[in-house]
Parts: sequence; C-alpha cells; structure tokens
Amino acid sequence: MKKLLIFPLMLLFFSCGSDAELTKETPENRPFREFITDFSNSTVPIDEILSGGPSKDGIPAIDNPQFIKIKEADKTTGDPEPVIVVRYLEETKIYPVQILTWHEIVNDNIAGMPIAVTFCPLCNTGIVFESRIDNINLDFGTTGRLRYSNLIMYDRQTETWWQQATGEGIAGKYAGRSLKFIPSLFMSWNDAIERYPEAMVLSVNTGWDRPYGTNPYSGYDTGSPFLFRGETTPQTLENLNPLDRVLLVEHQNKVRYYSYKSLNKEHVINDSLNNSKIVVFWSEGTASALDVSRIEDGRDVGTANAFLSKAENLELDFYFDEGDFKDKQTNSVWDYTGYALSGPMEGKRLELIAGTQHFWFSAAAFFP
Repeated sequence: MKKLLIFPLMLLFFSCGSDAELTKETPENRPFREFITDFSNSTVPIDEILSGGPSKDGIPAIDNPQFIKIKEADKTTGDPEPVIVVRYLEETKIYPVQILTWHEIVNDNIAGMPIAVTFCPLCNTGIVFESRIDNINLDFGTTGRLRYSNLIMYDRQTETWWQQATGEGIAGKYAGRSLKFIPSLFMSWNDAIERYPEAMVLSVNTGWDRPYGTNPYSGYDTGSPFLFRGETTPQTLENLNPLDRVLLVEHQNKVRYYSYKSLNKEHVINDSLNNSKIVVFWSEGTASALDVSRIEDGRDVGTANAFLSKAENLELDFYFDEGDFKDKQTNSVWDYTGYALSGPMEGKRLELIAGTQHFWFSAAAFFP
C-alpha cells in the first residue's frame, strides 16, 4: 500500500487558520511548470487561480477502483454517512464520501460509459461527469489549485484544466468545452443499501493508506470558506450563510437553486424549469461529511434530490403527508429517491435530473 506521507499542505494551513503563504498564481509568478497546458488559451483570469498547497496529483485520484458487495462495505461505513449513487442502464454503483474526501476523483466506468466521480470538500460538491470529449476517453487528476475554493481537475490526455463545480474546461485544449453531467443521488448509506441492495460499492482498498471514515476538515462546515477569493456572497430572503447548503438543479442548460433551509420546512417543492415540471424532495437522515472528526457522527443535515414530475406520461404534483411523499393525482407513496413505494404507481421511478449539493458561497460564485 502507498503510505500516507504528509497530508496535503492545504489541510495544514486550514488547521492553522492561516493562508498567508498561499499566493495568487499570476502570469508573472505561477508554478505551472509541471503542466504542459496551454495557459494562453484560458476562459478565466489566471490570477483567480490559487495554490491550495498540494502539487500536481498531491491529492491522488483513484484510477483502478475496486468494488465490493454491500455486506462487506457495511463493516466500514456508518448508517448516516453520505454516499453518491450512480445508476446507468442496469448497473448501480455506490461511492462513499468517506473515500472521496481523501481522493476527490474516482476514474471509473459504469455499464461501459467512462465516468469521473468527483467531490470537492471545500465546496461540498459531489458531481459525476461522463469523462469523454469528441469520442476520446479522459481520466482526471488533481492540479493542487483552487478557484473560488473549488477543485480544479486536469485530464491526463491533454492536461486541460477543468473546473469541478461547473464541468467547464478553463485552460488548455478544451477550454470553453463542458463535460456532461451524469445525474446521481446524494443520500445516506443506510437508505442507499435499502433501495439498491444489489449495488456494488467502492472499496476502501484503494492502494493508498488513508484513515477512511475520518473527516480531515473537522468543523469546516460551521466555519468559513477556505481560500475563497470571490465576490461577497449575496444575501437572500432566507438570510443564508456562506456555508449553508443548497441544491443546485440543472435541466436543459437552465439552473435554479433550492436552499436546505426551505426544504427542511417544506420537504417537497414543486416547480418548473425550462418548461418542464420538476420536484425536489428533501429528507433527514444524512450526516454532514465535514462536521466532526468521525463522519458517521456528523450532525444530520439531510439531503435533497431533483426529478422530472412525470410517470407513465402523467404529470404529477407532490405533497408531504405525515412523513410520506405523495402525488395528488394517484395518491401513490414515494420515497426521496423518486421511487413509488405503494399505490397505483408502485414500482415506478421518476427520472432523476442533475442536482448538486453546494455550499451557498459556491453556488453563488459559479452560478450568480
């Protein structure tokens, strides 16, 4: 196993509460020499890019992921821990955030489609991309740089730099291009294994020696954004704090966010986005991965996911009734994964659309 040497300097500076030595990387002074990227082809100002501490691949991506059955994974994963669930065709995979926190990128495939499963702890953004451009399969590593506190990835084929929060190429050959979002569910381990008992789970046997299950960013999501150099986070009618959670929903190039503060009160929001009816479900039971030192002991922050409000060619309106999600048209009972548990729609699924959990400062910075 590859041993844990020195954990990325980003965490050292974070724990010390100082970023005095983390400087802006400008055209006149930038340690980019380890990259072959053409930085003259850039869509963002270079001086917005900051060193997070680690060098290129200092936070190692997982390139050869191993998968195990739920029974084995249950030994190392606590019930409320957050996981990312990816379903494509007939295959379902579960990626525990306790592993993603230490690696940030998993290069994988599902049912023959190449994907990158990514998580930026500083922005709380877990996003899955199809890792293919112009029929070229890409795999990704970490640059060690941040923009608006967010992970900047690079692909190993062209060394184009990619912004994780948006999936946009920001420097190099594919600057201006975008990776395709793959809708995924963000949910608790306990709920994931109940809903998808046949899923395969990313194993902690990654080839790296890391204390999986622990949170190296203890206390982060009740503190302040690390190394954020953007506009002041705007105020809202809900008086959101920069590290309050929101669900950012994207459908056919239109974007809208829903705050957990509102969702916690309503549990369900019916809406329309780009002429499509959508629904957002929120449920308690998912722990914060960025709260206390043991992830499974993190406070309950809940989770939210978004769907098209249609099943069997019938448009539906949903309401929350004594712990259940129900639709007004058939009175069927649904869960927050968009699955009908009982009633005339039993066994049907709503179509999942791309939704990403962000801290409010991150959503406001990248989708103003």
